[in-house]
Amino acid sequence: MTRAAPPDPTSWLAPLHRAHPLVGKIWDTRAGRFVDAATVDAALGEARYVLLGETHDNPDHHRLQAERVRALTASGRRPALAFEMLDTSQQARVDETRARAPTDPDALAQAVDWAHSGWPDWSLYRPLFAVALERGLPLVAANLPRAQVRALVQKGPDALPPETRGRLGLDAPVPEDVARELREEMRASHCGHLPESLLEPMALAQRARDATLADRLLATAPDAGGVLIAGAGHARTDRGVPAWLQRRAPGARVASLAFVEVSDALRAPPDESFPYDYVWFTPAAEREDPCASLRK
Repeated sequence: MTRAAPPDPTSWLAPLHRAHPLVGKIWDTRAGRFVDAATVDAALGEARYVLLGETHDNPDHHRLQAERVRALTASGRRPALAFEMLDTSQQARVDETRARAPTDPDALAQAVDWAHSGWPDWSLYRPLFAVALERGLPLVAANLPRAQVRALVQKGPDALPPETRGRLGLDAPVPEDVARELREEMRASHCGHLPESLLEPMALAQRARDATLADRLLATAPDAGGVLIAGAGHARTDRGVPAWLQRRAPGARVASLAFVEVSDALRAPPDESFPYDYVWFTPAAEREDPCASLRK
């Protein structure tokens, strides 16, 4: 068994659980063993599509993502870098700004009004955009626009044109176990306060977002492939973006790496059913309890 070197606690940015025994270690889920960063980077380099799943407000996740992109492009490979944080309606602004200010990531932030986007502070994501501009990577706005997400929740599949539903595969029946898991995920992510009538519509919207992220990778990635920056839920191999990619491009190699915050309850690496190819354990960020206001 190969074990990662003990991490230097001072190198971490997130403050919680830095001394946790799993922090800094990388787990190969399929092989059931710890591996080092070089092994992971080599595996990601062999994949056409790479998923880097994050917790959005954890600065260590973005630092490690940027390092993986640097490693992937060190030999001259130029994959597309796609972002959940940018939706398809913003692609024109991304392209125009890049043509006007090709080396300035802050110009991109201004063009897409990141400060009012609802995503965590730009400083967390800036290193990723800086790497993309430095290495000349195509930048892809990959998410479904929020207006379309709202329409899906309100109107169901008919909110999308038939051609779009067909291309994304949203008309295909969903296995009951997958549908049930998605409903439970929606319930948990809304702290148990989501009305029962909204569980299925919200699950549909989540499926549509996963399908759109996969569609954008398939449509925009050059021969060098693509890398998706997204929340860890989208990087799940069982029903997230990797599953949609495998469905539409069954011969393509897909690799999923999730950066996972440790906790007091997480004392051992997961078994082979954990839905990622690799898991990189990090300290946890401090944040307010997202359910506190709902409990009131």
